[in-house]
Amino acid sequence: MAHSDQSTIVSTDWLAQHLDAPDLRILDATTYLPGDPRDAKANYEAAHIPGARFFDIDDVSDSNSDLPHMAPPTEKFMSRMRALGVGDGHRVVVYDSEGLFSAARVWWLFRHMGQMDVAVLDGGLPKWLAEGRPIEDLPPFIRDRHMTARRNATLVRDVTQVALASKLDQAEIVDARAAERFRGEVAEPRKGLRAGHIPNSKNVPFKTLLNADHTLKTPDALRATFEDAGVDLKRPVITTCGSGVTAAVLSLALEIIGHRDHSLYDGSWAEWGSYDDLKVEQG
Repeated sequence: MAHSDQSTIVSTDWLAQHLDAPDLRILDATTYLPGDPRDAKANYEAAHIPGARFFDIDDVSDSNSDLPHMAPPTEKFMSRMRALGVGDGHRVVVYDSEGLFSAARVWWLFRHMGQMDVAVLDGGLPKWLAEGRPIEDLPPFIRDRHMTARRNATLVRDVTQVALASKLDQAEIVDARAAERFRGEVAEPRKGLRAGHIPNSKNVPFKTLLNADHTLKTPDALRATFEDAGVDLKRPVITTCGSGVTAAVLSLALEIIGHRDHSLYDGSWAEWGSYDDLKVEQG
């Protein structure tokens, strides 16, 4: 177990011990890359951690945006969470079926909405299953619960802010995509996007922050991974990726190592790669 802190990440042991706690809400936030034929909701319905509710990243998003799963308006977030029976006074634990892929995005979204009592399950569903822990296929019993959301704007950046940060070197822009996508050597999974990366950005593929069992590495190893990629951790950091999902794995890792001055570029490459007037670097 690398690290346990109920405001960032909890172990499978911790969750197993608290499974019956009345104030605990567990969310399955599984989503897949475009082109992946798997059905996250169907998989959740077939098998999930007892009591877990399904958090649909594409549904709990800004439906007025052309970009994938952008952060929703505060009111929409509150109403969707109320329908899931998640509200004030709850401790939220988020997991996904990949180990650590999309769960961090929902952790970031809760914090962006001012809800701090949220953590990611380290190693996610694969670790839970590997340890022979219980699963069920029952729908959760849901009671409405009011949630108070207050958007924390410091945690998010838009394309104008990122373009300025890139041009004026105001922050470390760190990209969570795989190295060959960052270098522009392969086509993007989303059609119509240019290949490459934001000028002046660094590459920390999110998988380099994980152990073989998809748990996060120790804080010291996380710090070393960022520094080995040339990231100056004394500066503000803007995380980015393909569509704002795995960027949140970097944000989670930064939070764990005590780097609080981080924000996430919500549009990420889905936005930057689609604008011909924005510069793209390759290699």
